[in-house]
Amino acid sequence: MPATRVMPTQEAADLIGLTRELVTKELAPPVARAEATETFPRDIFRTLGRAGLLSLPYPEQYGGGGQPYEVYLQVLEEIAAVWSSVGVGVSVHALSCFGLFTRGTEEQKQRWLPDMLSGELLGAYCLSEAHAGSDPAAMRTTAKRDGDEYVLNGAKAWTTHGGHADFYKVMARTSDDRNGISCFLVPADAPGLYADPPERKMGLTGSATATMRFEGVRIPVERRLGAEGEGLKIALEGLDSGRLGIAAVATGLAQGALDTAIAYAKERETFGKPIIEHQGLAFVLADMEAAVQSARATTLAAARRRDQGLPFSREASVAKLVATDNAMKVTTDAVQVLGGYGYTRDFPVERYMREAKVMQIFEGTNQIQRMVIGRALSKDDRGTVSVTKENS
Repeated sequence: MPATRVMPTQEAADLIGLTRELVTKELAPPVARAEATETFPRDIFRTLGRAGLLSLPYPEQYGGGGQPYEVYLQVLEEIAAVWSSVGVGVSVHALSCFGLFTRGTEEQKQRWLPDMLSGELLGAYCLSEAHAGSDPAAMRTTAKRDGDEYVLNGAKAWTTHGGHADFYKVMARTSDDRNGISCFLVPADAPGLYADPPERKMGLTGSATATMRFEGVRIPVERRLGAEGEGLKIALEGLDSGRLGIAAVATGLAQGALDTAIAYAKERETFGKPIIEHQGLAFVLADMEAAVQSARATTLAAARRRDQGLPFSREASVAKLVATDNAMKVTTDAVQVLGGYGYTRDFPVERYMREAKVMQIFEGTNQIQRMVIGRALSKDDRGTVSVTKENS
């Protein structure tokens, strides 16, 4: 059951309709088999790219769709409601293009961005390292200047599209200062760049995740984005938008689980009537619906701030926290609604539940989101009115 949407323009409404038609035709048929066999759907990303769905939030002058983030996130939700591995991949690809768009020179953007946005080139994002986790400033991967080149050495963990991407947006240390990190655009065919075997994950098995190893990888200076030492800032700026992407994916995943649960509850009968007509089950579904709508509203409210050029870091963390926690709850409840069938692989809800878990972890764990929100509140001037005890 498609979610009810109020779109800002007719063009946006048509875009959502196109997306629903495309995902039903192209994504729905292969998803179960691809996830079961852990097959990376590279052809699906080409299809989405040719339909213009990989470039929506970027300007038309570089081959983008010129759509506000509010619209892009709703397209992302539609994709994720059918195939969350692909939804995550679209979000990661958009994040991989972000540094070039925001910090690249005009020459760099004209040279590389159109092919990246067309979907012919698929991107990956290399920030995390196995020992650093949620502390990216502790990274050890280095980029040493050698004349007109940089030489990269190190390893980047948990790389979505690792081994399948055509380019990698890489953060590497260019000085011993804690924040002495720079950003590089590394082509996949660079000598010395290797992918480890993909991780064996509990969910999102259609999305390849691997450690990328840099062993004397030489890249020209012109592939550095921004100035030396700006890499961590570029990474953190991108993560705000990336967190909105994951919030949209989580919302789509939860919507897909809810739709499956409702359809089952209308067909399954006990005591002479469909189980959806039993109050106890209806209340569970009502709570699921409320959770999905809450996640969607929170995510789109943050997106509108981004579209208006307002600060949205705190709101992005709130959206990521709410949407992913809600997705975990909704998918778990979907399994419960289907009872014993929910625990089997005959229905997709067990997969939805497995996929939801990682969304509470990547793009910053939800504990990190709480830290971001708490720090923002400590600096907020709301609540500066003096508080006095009331007379009894």
